[in-house]
Amino acid sequence: MSWEEREPPPGFRKLTDPRTMRALAHPTRLSLLELMAREGSVTVTRASEVLGESTASCSYHVRQLAKYGFVEPAGGGRGRERPWRRATRGQSYDESGGDPATSAAAETLTSIIVERHMRTVSRWLDERRREPDEWRRVTGFSDRLLYLTPDELADLDRRIFDAVEATGYYDRLDDPSSRPPDSRAISLIVFGVPAPPPGSTS
Repeated sequence: MSWEEREPPPGFRKLTDPRTMRALAHPTRLSLLELMAREGSVTVTRASEVLGESTASCSYHVRQLAKYGFVEPAGGGRGRERPWRRATRGQSYDESGGDPATSAAAETLTSIIVERHMRTVSRWLDERRREPDEWRRVTGFSDRLLYLTPDELADLDRRIFDAVEATGYYDRLDDPSSRPPDSRAISLIVFGVPAPPPGSTS
């Protein structure tokens, strides 16, 4: 199945509008969405404390996320004590095809997201020696060199995330009370990109 034919995973929103993509392509807004995923809902005051941003900055970015449908009120509270939650589990979008503005916005969003992933990995590399043995044994990297067609790569991606969905672990994002006491937030990062020619990685 090609990327153009794919539907987003359950609970995910498919982004097709360049303005909406650009609205999401900001580190603070991505951090806010991640914080809401971790905590279920957050107030502007709480976000300011955790992210180290001013309340005015967090308030502005929450309003922008709400304007483009990424977050919604969680009920209760007023002003900066009003809780907000994610409107969907996540987003999917396609960099290929479409008009140049949409492709450019998608490429920018991808670059910012990948940079965040690389910082996550780099931080883990710096801190892994201080991790308990039970976590050091199960965290790390796994890679395979495969020869695939575009359709096969898209199918493999779908199979991986279908397997993740089948575990039910993703439901723990929606219900923080269902998380085991010894669980931690884990970044499961999957890249499927063409390998460079031999000799070009040195």
